[in-house]
Amino acid sequence: METVSVSGMSCQSCVAKITQALSAAGMSGTVSLTPPAIRFEDRAPRNLDNILASAGNYKIADHAETKWVATYYPLLLIIAFISAVSFRGALSLHDWMLNFMAGFFIVFSFFKLLNLRGFKEAYAGYDLLAKFAPGYGYIYPFIELALGAAFLFRLELQAALLISAALMLFGSIGVMQALRRRQAIRCACLGTVLNLPMSTLTLVEDLGMAAMSAVMLAGYGA
Repeated sequence: METVSVSGMSCQSCVAKITQALSAAGMSGTVSLTPPAIRFEDRAPRNLDNILASAGNYKIADHAETKWVATYYPLLLIIAFISAVSFRGALSLHDWMLNFMAGFFIVFSFFKLLNLRGFKEAYAGYDLLAKFAPGYGYIYPFIELALGAAFLFRLELQAALLISAALMLFGSIGVMQALRRRQAIRCACLGTVLNLPMSTLTLVEDLGMAAMSAVMLAGYGA
């Protein structure tokens, strides 16, 4: 018996694709998502990498790119672009944070809306409310879009900041639980367009936005 770890798996659809690819190659193995691996009764086939590649963007973990920056490069690039653009017209740190939050929510809602059904299914994998109220996954991107518009046009800022803080803090609970359980699931922060695994970066993202909202709310109360 031999068990081979696989990189690139994020959902049950991945399990089905790899199982089908093995069957098409005349091979049999038990594919699991947690942990992402294939268990063979005998030895793994020598051409397993080719079989995995035929199923999608999957690789034997030992042969996969493991650098953290390479994995999260798209997300880091988006954050860097939003950060840079937020300096335009910003006369203070307060202005920059409002611009950043506007860009963050608008851009992230855009990626979610590209495949709303796919986002809803991925989000239900770890968000506490989305698990029990499927409709919430359909509504969430529009909440983000509304918050982005409020920050961009400086509309009802105190209410928007309060909602933002509550939304991000609540969302971080589900992320923390998924990380604590070491679940191998997809992060839905950018919808399903990009296949990003759940990591502490997702938690930092949520808590960072909550902290930014809280700092500005404290300024209004001063």
